Amino acid sequence: MVDEDELEKIKKKKMQDIKESQESQESRKEAEEKMEAQKKAMLRKVMTPEARERLGRVRMARPQLAENIESQILALAQRGATQGKIDDKTLKELLKKISGEKKEINIKRR
Repeated sequence: MVDEDELEKIKKKKMQDIKESQESQESRKEAEEKMEAQKKAMLRKVMTPEARERLGRVRMARPQLAENIESQILALAQRGATQGKIDDKTLKELLKKISGEKKEINIKRR
């Protein structure tokens, strides 16, 4: 049988493993938060308030599309391809290019 000393060692090892796991999760979460803050700061720098507001509304309706737009805007900003700030009109054009043509739904009544 397992004596109490061995049980205590196993218990301590388990506790240490759990603690290390939590610390790695916390550090990963902090890194993600830092990246998100940097991304928001960069978007704030290259977009007008109206464009950021529109992007926020797009995020509520279609989060994946908003992520794609953000990554494109950040890529453009890093390359220096933006002249001035991205305004609402430019954002609308980007949204049209990325989202493609809208699907029309026609309901015919008999």
